[in-house]
Amino acid sequence: QVQPVESGGGLVQAGGSLRLSCAASGRTFSSYAMGWFRQAPGPGKEREFVAGISWSGGTTDYADSVKGRFTISRDNPKKTVYLQMNSLKPEDTAIYYCAARSVGRAEVTSTRAGLYDYWGQGTQVTVSS
Repeated sequence: QVQPVESGGGLVQAGGSLRLSCAASGRTFSSYAMGWFRQAPGPGKEREFVAGISWSGGTTDYADSVKGRFTISRDNPKKTVYLQMNSLKPEDTAIYYCAARSVGRAEVTSTRAGLYDYWGQGTQVTVSS
């Protein structure tokens, strides 16, 4: 199993950038597809998919709202996945969660939160206007 731990959140002005990191403990990190999700503040806000990456890093997927602005990547020897966020907007304000899905060697990603096995505690990203 793996335990994701997010870092890198903070307060940034609109148009700025942040890079989130997710360090995952465990011996089999390269057997996991990884994903980033976020949950905005306010009642009724559900956790939404942001970006996903396959175990090899060869396949990525993005929510339409972040395409062209966010980039997901991973470093398997370092057991870390990254989310580079550029051109940030106030609507990107949310708690960002890293998640791991056991896939073996299947070259897949997933946009569905329910398919992920392990979750981090989240890191707050606040974008001011």
